[in-house]
Amino acid sequence: MKRQAMIALLCASLFAGWPLVCAADDGPAPSTSASSDANKRADKALYKPVEYKNAAISGPALVVIPGEIKSSNAGFTQKIGSNNIADFGELELSRANFKVLERADLGPLLKEFQLAYSLGDPDEAAKLLKRGKLKSTKWVVKFDVLKAEPVAQAKKSFAGGAIGSLAGMFIGGTAGSAANIVGGSVRTADETGIWIIGLRYKIIDAVSTEQVATGYVEEKMETGATATTVLGVGQSESGGLTLDSLVQRLVQSCVAEIDGRYKKAQ
Repeated sequence: MKRQAMIALLCASLFAGWPLVCAADDGPAPSTSASSDANKRADKALYKPVEYKNAAISGPALVVIPGEIKSSNAGFTQKIGSNNIADFGELELSRANFKVLERADLGPLLKEFQLAYSLGDPDEAAKLLKRGKLKSTKWVVKFDVLKAEPVAQAKKSFAGGAIGSLAGMFIGGTAGSAANIVGGSVRTADETGIWIIGLRYKIIDAVSTEQVATGYVEEKMETGATATTVLGVGQSESGGLTLDSLVQRLVQSCVAEIDGRYKKAQ
């Protein structure tokens, strides 16, 4: 009885906080539980619309041009491009009731248009604004990523081999061997990282190419994963807010500021 009690105590200590119970014969948790957890994590990355307070007021005609990404982090630049951010900008500015001329409508003019405003060339801009749909354009807007870096990371892991060996020594016999096997099979890992991403917006006068306004927003994002394996049965969890979801929310914050501070002045 004492040996059985010690085995039960060992199992309880090894499996604390883990949903698979050592003494149960029901096997791993049902897939519906895993599905529910995965869906909760995926919900964090879903698009969440913002209600812009001046959306009832029509904003000036504008064009969003791709901005700069000043981060050299490969993990960020492989997933997020300046065109992605400009697409988010067009979407949110349209929802805020600005008259957005989509970049796709510019066709071959896009590169010339972007170059004119990147260089601040009013003469070239004036020539471009005489063409077709561009005639009514009042603003040019761009979004620049000034910061996108993982600033903190923490890892924790546990291997049950040492505990299993000690249990085998103290218990002895068949029960001790079983405890050794169970303990030696336990592996856990926990990894967490923190990103900080900063986004700047610029509003440029379409005629003079001079800067009308600028602003900056910054947020942090936590990423993480956990994994546990016992007797060949594993459980892992990962997920949360993604980089592109966070960038889109930063764009929403920028657009909310543009909508709230600069639309009425036009």
